[in-house]
Parts: sequence; structure tokens; C-alpha cells
Amino acid sequence: MAVTISLPVKLAQAGLLALLAAASGASQAQSHFEEDFDDANKPWQEISVQLPAVPEKANLLDFDAGNSTSMHFAVDARSISVGGDGVVRYTLVSRSPSGAENISYEGIRCETQERKLYAFGHKDGSWSRSRRDRWERFTGTAANRQHATLARDYFCTGSVVEGSTEQITRRLRDKRPLIQVLPSGG
Repeated sequence: MAVTISLPVKLAQAGLLALLAAASGASQAQSHFEEDFDDANKPWQEISVQLPAVPEKANLLDFDAGNSTSMHFAVDARSISVGGDGVVRYTLVSRSPSGAENISYEGIRCETQERKLYAFGHKDGSWSRSRRDRWERFTGTAANRQHATLARDYFCTGSVVEGSTEQITRRLRDKRPLIQVLPSGG
């Protein structure tokens, strides 16, 4: 004896199957949605880096790295960027009292108080990759005072990037370190 199922029953069964499949998919989507917000468990990943043009003198923003160094430092305003990975990248120009100049493309990661040297710039506009392109912790010692100054005075508040590319550039251009810009607590 053959059993025939009416069209309305077939449609109801198909609808029920579609509803079950949608519920299963929604459950998986909700699970992935919640995972996307669980940033604490995700490993940090650096974004890919594009080297900027070699700086022009007109775009250099001098900053004071303190009395413990005889070097003069400047950042190329056009090279400053805040990456989606939380790294502030910039071109640094270092000048000795005798006029010798070094150009480097670097990054500072506020979260870990580390810096990375990506490349060295040459007067002909070319770049050569740094052989030490790894993250290294910096301190306020004379050897890397410029990095600590940039991080503390212009880029970072604690372990967080303070502001946008435009705000950081403005602070450097106006020679207004964060301590002069942020309201005092209390």
C-alpha cells in the first residue's frame, strides 16, 4: 500500500527542515560572532608595511629628545601613520652635530613599549631593509632616548595609541607633548 503525502504536508516538512537548518546556521554564526569579540585570546598580528617616500626637508618636524644626546631628531610628517595593528609608523631623521644624517623607517608599539626598525633611507630615494627588523623593547636611556620621547610625549598614553595620525602630527608640528595636551586628573 503506497502512502501519498499531500502538497501542504510536503511544504510544511520542507519549511521545518529549512527552519532547522537556519537555526543551526544562526547558532554557528552567533558562535563566530562572539569569537570575533574575544580579542584577548587572539594573538597580535602585524599588518603589512608600505615604505613611504624618502622625506623632504620641508616636511620634517623636529622634536627634543632631551639633554642626554647631542643628536638632533625629526619625524617626516607625511610618513606618520597609525596602523590597525596599533603601531605608529614614521620616518625618523637623525642628525649629528657634524651634519651626518641617518634616515630610518620605524614603528612604535605602545602596548608593549617596543620599537621596530623596518628600513634605512638613502639620499637617492631608495630604501634598504633593516637586518634587525624585529620588535625590541626600548627604555629612556641615552642610546634610544628618541624612541622613548616619541612614545611618551607624542604617540602613547600608557599602552594605548593617543589619537589619530592627524592628532599625532599636530602635536609634533606644534611641539605640544601629551603632558601639555591631556587634561590633568584630580
